[in-house]
Amino acid sequence: MNNNQQTKSKILPSSFYTRDDVVLISKELIGKYVFTDIEGSLCGGIIVETEAYMGPEDTGSHAFNGRRTGRNEIMYAEGGVTYMYICYGIHDMLNIVTGAAGTSHAVLIRALEPVVGLDIMRERRGVFNDDRRLCKGPGALAKALGLRKIHNGLSLQENTIWVEDRGNIIKDDDIVASARIGLNIEGPFRDIPWRFYIRGNRYVSRWG
Repeated sequence: MNNNQQTKSKILPSSFYTRDDVVLISKELIGKYVFTDIEGSLCGGIIVETEAYMGPEDTGSHAFNGRRTGRNEIMYAEGGVTYMYICYGIHDMLNIVTGAAGTSHAVLIRALEPVVGLDIMRERRGVFNDDRRLCKGPGALAKALGLRKIHNGLSLQENTIWVEDRGNIIKDDDIVASARIGLNIEGPFRDIPWRFYIRGNRYVSRWG
C-alpha cells in the first residue's frame, strides 16, 4: 500500500454528503481533513471554517429560486462532488455539493489549518513567512491545494480530492455559528447563522 492509499483509509463515504441537512453537514465538516493530489503533490489540512448554502430557498445561494446555469449546474448533482467557481474573476472557490440529486445544496470551505505539503502550498501561494495565511479564506485555500475551475465536478471518492475523518473531535461549545461573509443580499438569509468556525483558531478567515 502506498502513502496515498494509507492516508485515504478514513475517507468519508458518499452517504455523509447525500443527507438532506446541508447546515448539519457544514457543521460536521469542521475538524475533518481535506486532501488533494495534484500532479503527484499531496497537500491538505483541517477544515476550520465552512458556510452552508441551502439550494432554492436561500437567497445567498447560486441556485436560489431554482436557477440553473452552466456555472452552477453541478450543484444539482448528487452530493459528494466538488463545485468550483471563480469569484470576482480572480479567486477559485471550493464547495462541496450535498443532498440528493436535484436539491442543489452546497458547503463552501472557507479556511483550513494546513498540515500536509506546506512547502508546496507556500510555493503556490507565494507566502513564505506566515503559514497562517496559506489557507485563510476560500480563495487562498483553493490556490494552496492546487484547485481551479477545471476541478469542478470531481468525486470526493476518487484520487484528486477527498475528505477524511481522523477522529478529530471538536466540541459543540468550540464551534461558533455566525452570519455568512460577503453576501450582498437583503432579508433573513443575510444574517442566518450558517457559517461555522472553530473558536479562537488562528487559521479562521475572520472571527465574529
